[in-house]
Amino acid sequence: MNDAVATWLYAVAPTAGTSVPAGLKGVAGEPVRVIEGAGLSAVVGSVPLSDFGEEELRAHLEDLPWLEAAVRAHHWVIDNAARSGCVVPLRFATMYRDDARIRSLLDERRADFDSVLDLLAGRTEWGVKAYVDPQAFVPDSQGDRTGGRSSPGTAYLLRRKEQQRGRETAHARATECAEAIHAALAELAVRTAEHPPQDARLAEYEGWMVLNNSYLVPDPRVEKFAAAVASLEQRFPEIRLELSGPWPAYSFTAISDSGQDSGQEGESRAQ
Repeated sequence: MNDAVATWLYAVAPTAGTSVPAGLKGVAGEPVRVIEGAGLSAVVGSVPLSDFGEEELRAHLEDLPWLEAAVRAHHWVIDNAARSGCVVPLRFATMYRDDARIRSLLDERRADFDSVLDLLAGRTEWGVKAYVDPQAFVPDSQGDRTGGRSSPGTAYLLRRKEQQRGRETAHARATECAEAIHAALAELAVRTAEHPPQDARLAEYEGWMVLNNSYLVPDPRVEKFAAAVASLEQRFPEIRLELSGPWPAYSFTAISDSGQDSGQEGESRAQ
């Protein structure tokens, strides 16, 4: 049982020109390889069930240092595979019983993979985040609206209420600016994806993240897209924009789960 393995699926790509660098290692330190079938290539590795079985993987997902290292390794493989051309990245912990099941998957889902690959051809994903200092959008103080006639307790509650109103107004103003930024950038993309703001403690930023979006941009428009980000940052000086990419198109490559393995003998997944 200790020798049992499963096939970890990293990405799917067209067969022509698909390759991975020699010596590339995956999430278990295993050699990464390519399986071909149905005119497609699957970038895979064999991982031991003694460490990646259903129960073992569930335990690992509670171990944040292990999880961070494994997720980084998963994305590292995909990033390297994408250097040779367009790929459909699969989500972390997509596993199948064996290589034969991978070949069946390529045959059964060829139309789905081809459709996504057609969408991604000649396009790359770029991320844009927007950060603001809340104080930059807080309206000017209205002064003491109590006229000095309220008791200290009442005056305190009124000030707190005024501060809350100011914070809500600031967030609304910042959101309006973020929406304008998104609208301008969306004109240069063929697809967009909105993501929730990242946890400030984990992403280590101050203030508010009011935009966290992905854009699928045609390669000929990339320079124009980057210039638009720089121009928008000048147009909205209270907002700091962060452009990242190019990335494998994680945000635009969802493949439905129908027809895929499930359970202990099939696929194991982690969000």
